[in-house]
This record gives sequence, structure tokens and C-alpha cells, in this order.
Amino acid sequence: MTGLSPQQLIDLTYIVAAVLFILSLKWLSSPVTARHGVLAGEIGAALAVGATLFNPELVQYRWIVIALIIGAGIGVPLGMVHMTAVPQRTALSHAFGALSATMIGIAEYYVRAPQVTKFGMVEIGLEVIIGSLTFTGSLIAAGKLQEILPQRPITYRGQNIVSLSVLGTAVVLALILVIHPAYMKLFPAMVGVALFFGVLLVTPIGGADMPTVISLLNSYAGLSAALLGFVLNSKVLVVAGALDGSSGFILSVIMCKAMNRSFTNVLFGAFGQEQVAAAGHVEARPVHSATADEAAAILAAANKVVIVPGYGMAVAQAQHKVRELYDALAKRGIDVKFGIHPVAGRMPGHMNVLLAEADIPYDKLLDMDVVNGEFPQTDVALVIGANDVTNPAARNETGSPIYGMPILDVDKARTVMVIKRSMSPGFAGIDNPLYYLDRTLMLFGDAKAFVGDIVRELGGTHQ
Repeated sequence: MTGLSPQQLIDLTYIVAAVLFILSLKWLSSPVTARHGVLAGEIGAALAVGATLFNPELVQYRWIVIALIIGAGIGVPLGMVHMTAVPQRTALSHAFGALSATMIGIAEYYVRAPQVTKFGMVEIGLEVIIGSLTFTGSLIAAGKLQEILPQRPITYRGQNIVSLSVLGTAVVLALILVIHPAYMKLFPAMVGVALFFGVLLVTPIGGADMPTVISLLNSYAGLSAALLGFVLNSKVLVVAGALDGSSGFILSVIMCKAMNRSFTNVLFGAFGQEQVAAAGHVEARPVHSATADEAAAILAAANKVVIVPGYGMAVAQAQHKVRELYDALAKRGIDVKFGIHPVAGRMPGHMNVLLAEADIPYDKLLDMDVVNGEFPQTDVALVIGANDVTNPAARNETGSPIYGMPILDVDKARTVMVIKRSMSPGFAGIDNPLYYLDRTLMLFGDAKAFVGDIVRELGGTHQ
């Protein structure tokens, strides 16, 4: 090591960081190794930042220290949110990452202009446009997830034309700047138009599509970081951004398949796909309800139970009570498994994260493709706050907004019990025929409280 120059040491550190980023993605693909993946990513990021701080070109650390203090002051509170707020916190992280990339790109342009090369202008233009639209798009997504903004799709006539025209305007301005980099007055206009397009991009997307939107914005943020790496001639930033962008893109495609949605449909803001139910026109239909003691008796008599969690479980923060229910049933010798839909909740892996927090065994969490084969042999399917991902209309009703979307086949179980606060529809805004089946029992109430009541009843009747 003594024969290496300072620059060679920095380059070697960057290589180690890049390897750790790759290993992090690999390990994060499995719940068993996810903790190792997080640690590898953290160490890789720390090495990359540390190596950059030792760059010989740095002559003053004052502003860097100030930025680190401000960033830590914002980041620490954001990292301490409840698990239910992780989706909107993730969207904010995408927003901040995209904003930083955009601001650095803007600074690079004004430092280099008007002598910036055409190729350099292409890099800066693409990076700033993608970073800008990711910033505002992520803010809109966070607002929808926090329910500050309407969760329903907001659409209007001619939306497709307007939105694509705005994006086209940003691209045209970038092309003009590539040809004439000295037209500096056009640069703020390009940034402003790109920021506006980010708003138009995500506003039409409803809550049902949020898992895909989160992964897509992650891809955009990674792509803007990779482009920034080219602007700054930073190899480690190119690698990290490319890994982030490509993995987010692949995850978005997987999410689209899980929802039977066209990738281009989600990519361009679900144009024209306003999935609003005529909730006020739904014909009143009788349902069968049950109390906690009745639900406990049915569960106690079962041999096989599949629990299907959804966003209702997350809102009620019922995951720990669900763990108690799992323990109570397992003590009785009942086979208990969990059916996880890829887009259950508000972000990819939302249910897996919550159940892992409650220390549910990993081998009990079954993906949709696996668990669907289990339902015909299941005595009780217990649905906790999941709506659209269990809706049989996706299979049977060609006119339904979710027709064709793969769902969890809970209706094939011998008995279905659904914990819900009310009969209100899910994110897609449509009624669920599952609730009206003769073998379905509705358990009305808060998920955490109701599951707790079931656990107490099971404890009182256990021999």
C-alpha cells in the first residue's frame, strides 16, 4: 500500500465502494440477507464520501461541514418516522436526492457557460431535466401518501397532449442550449418547465399505483445521479447511480406486471386511467359479520390459516398484534402462513418490512404465486386491511379498472374473514364482491384492536 499515490488510494477506495454497492443490491434481494445488504450499502457510501473528502482538489471544508450539519439535522428526524410513514419518507428521500443532483448540475452549467462543450451540455441538460421532474414528482407522491393531496387520480381532457407538450418543451430548450450554450437565459426556463412536468407526471396517478410510482421515482433518481457522475467525471457516482436506476427500473416493471398495468401507462402518469368508483351508486347488499370471540373459535378449529396483510394493517400498526396471533395459533399446532401481494401497501415490500419488524419468520412469508396454490386447501383466509389485491372482480369483471390484475385467491379458501373499519372501497375506488360471499365474514373494527381481541379470546380458550 505504501507504493500507492493518494489518487490511487482514492481510486481503490471507490472500487471497494462500488463492489459493496453491488453486493448490497444482491443481499437486499432476500429477507435473510437484507441486513447485510443495508450494512454493505452504508459502508460503501461512507467509503465513497470519505474518499471524496480526501480529494486533493478540495482546499476548503467549511461549506462541506455546514452542509453536513444541515443535512444531518434534516435526515435524522426523517429516519425516525413510524414504519407506516416509510413510503412517504422514501418519496422525500428521492426528492432530496434529485434536488441535490439538479442543483449541482445547475451550478456546473453556470461555472462552465458559455464555454461548455456540446457534449457537456447534453450531459447537464439530461441530468437537470430528469433531476427536476424527479424532485417535484417525488414531492407530489409524498403529498399523496401523506394524504395532504388527493389520493385519487386527477385527470382532465387533453391531459396527454398537455403533459407531453410540456416535456417536449423542456427537451427543445435543452437542444437549443446544446447548439447555443451561450443562451443562458433559456436555462432557467428549461429547469422550470422540467419541474412543472414532474407535477404533471405524478398528479394523475392514484393511490393504487403508488408502489410502482415509488420504484419508478427511485429509478429516475438513480438515473439523474448517474448522469451527474458523467458531468462531474465521478466513476463511483456513475456506478452507484446506474445500479440504483437499473434496479428501480426492473422493480417498476415487476410492479407493473403484478398490477397488470402497462409500463408506459404508469410512466406517463396513468393518462386517462381515472379509477374512480361510483361509490355512491353501489347497491346495498347484505354481508355476514362476526365478533372477535366467533372469529377466535373459527380460527381455533382450523388446521391451516393464511393471513393476508394490507395497508389497513400498516395504518393500524397492527403487525405486532399479528405476531401475537401467529404465536397463539402456532401453539395450537395450526399451520399459519402469510400471503404477500407484490403491491400490497404503499411501496414495494411494504408488508414484508412490517412483518419483519414484528419478527415473523421469513419462511412463513409466501409470495403471491406460491400462496395462491395454498388457498384451496386453506381452512381460513384472514384478510387484514387488504382491498384491491383480494378483489375477485380482477378475474371476472371485464369492465373493472383492475380487470386482469393478478390477485390473491383468498375467495378459494373454505372460510374468509376480513378485518376492515367499514365497507369503504380500496385505493382503486371499486366495490369488492369478496365481502358478499356466503363464506365471507366481515370483522368490523380497527385491525390492531380486533386482532388483539382475537388473541385474548384464543388465550382464554386454550387448553
